[in-house]
Amino acid sequence: MAGRKQFDGEVVLDAAMVQFWRDGYADTSVDDLSRATGLNRSSLYSSLGDKESLYLRCLDRYATRYGDRYDQALSGAAEEPLRAVRAFFDVTLRRIADPGLPDGCLIAQTAMAIPALSPAIAGRAVRALDTQRARLRAALTAAKLPTCEADDFAVHLAAVNQSMAVMSRAGASRRQLRAIVDVSLGALAQALHRNRGPRP
Repeated sequence: MAGRKQFDGEVVLDAAMVQFWRDGYADTSVDDLSRATGLNRSSLYSSLGDKESLYLRCLDRYATRYGDRYDQALSGAAEEPLRAVRAFFDVTLRRIADPGLPDGCLIAQTAMAIPALSPAIAGRAVRALDTQRARLRAALTAAKLPTCEADDFAVHLAAVNQSMAVMSRAGASRRQLRAIVDVSLGALAQALHRNRGPRP
């Protein structure tokens, strides 16, 4: 049919996302995106917008994909908070260990580049980080941590999660990353025990 797109938009967005994830926004050119997606410049612009618009779409795609997995991991926090938070970190560790994906985290590397990025991209990265803290806060509140401790642990656990992605790019081993998770879970276990109410 005349005018019908001859490519799979989902596949193209994934290819663009991996390209940005691997090299970052500044170091990815339109030619890089063209090679990664198999689309020429004209098709890229007409179908997906300019480089910034495409990056925003990729950030949203990344945040939704892994956000859904984090939400699923934390869904049992009210009953088994430590197991749920470990499952949350396992989402990141599996992503880091996947040989088919770049190292690190697209959101984390975007956040680190904020001084050089547009307000639109910076704002989207900040919102993604806020969303991760909010999902952790909700899970810890469901686990009956007091509000102030739930807030503090949400900030801490989100920071640990992002730092693991950064450290993986610097060559941290899986054992080292697991040790980071274990230390954080140990602190959380103490807080949960301290705040555990009397059993009915």
